Amino acid sequence: MHAAPDAAAAPTALAFRRVALVGRYGAPVIVEPLARLAAFLGARGYDVVLDANTALHAALAGYASAPIDALGSKADVAVVIGGDGTMLAIARHLAPHGVPVIGVNQGRVGFLTDISLARMEDALGEILAGRYVEESRGLLEATVHRRDGSSAIGHALNDVVMNRGSTDSMIDCAVDIDGRFAYTLRADGIIVATSTGSTAYALSAQGPIVHPQVPAILLVPVAPHALTHRPIVINDTSTVTITLMHGRDTSAHCDWHQRFDLSEGDSIVVRRDAHSARFLHPKGHDHFAMLREKLHWSETPERLRPA
Repeated sequence: MHAAPDAAAAPTALAFRRVALVGRYGAPVIVEPLARLAAFLGARGYDVVLDANTALHAALAGYASAPIDALGSKADVAVVIGGDGTMLAIARHLAPHGVPVIGVNQGRVGFLTDISLARMEDALGEILAGRYVEESRGLLEATVHRRDGSSAIGHALNDVVMNRGSTDSMIDCAVDIDGRFAYTLRADGIIVATSTGSTAYALSAQGPIVHPQVPAILLVPVAPHALTHRPIVINDTSTVTITLMHGRDTSAHCDWHQRFDLSEGDSIVVRRDAHSARFLHPKGHDHFAMLREKLHWSETPERLRPA
């Protein structure tokens, strides 16, 4: 018998009755916080289900588990302890089910996992009681069309990337936007990113930082041969087609979890996915405060030097 939640929080608490826990795979340091969080939730009457891979590595007894592909039908909300990579993987799987995700940062930077381990229980208690900020973030769908007539589909929350492999030569590609030729590009690669992905690989390639609620798609060249090639931002209703004109050992990646080998003449069609990922943050969540913290915008050179 589960303990009844207080009357004020009842509608939202009941909506989040089943809580999935996911930990960064193969990271022993997450076992203790996972156990803490599972005990915290169980003591408050929530049904806890562990991602099967998390259960395998954490060896927490007494809790139900389910494969990642089944979590969407067994949970009302998911809590991820790890870094942004783990969050990306879970958000992609849960987006079609509309299950929101909460991130506890056990990684390094953590643009998506914004709750610290130190305040994990307090923050989660507030969110599950209905005191939270929700964000909806669009995904990308990438369809690879090969010259032999075959095709493959991938999905990304951060970015779709076409890049050269280990060869010394750059790739040449043609970029079309909404069926109209935009430009040709000679570079190490090209990134098609969401607003969420603007603080990922696109940022290291000198792309702009875009607020996650701006409905945009970014096209960011990687080490272009011509300095006149600059990142551009287009509406997320657009369809981007990138055709590989020349380049050996070229591949496409979706969030670096799906890889597609490409040959000359193959193309990638990237558009906004039909599903969006839902993220829950503590009340008072401020995107720009998070950027200041993660990117050290308020630090002076003296304070950035190691002690």
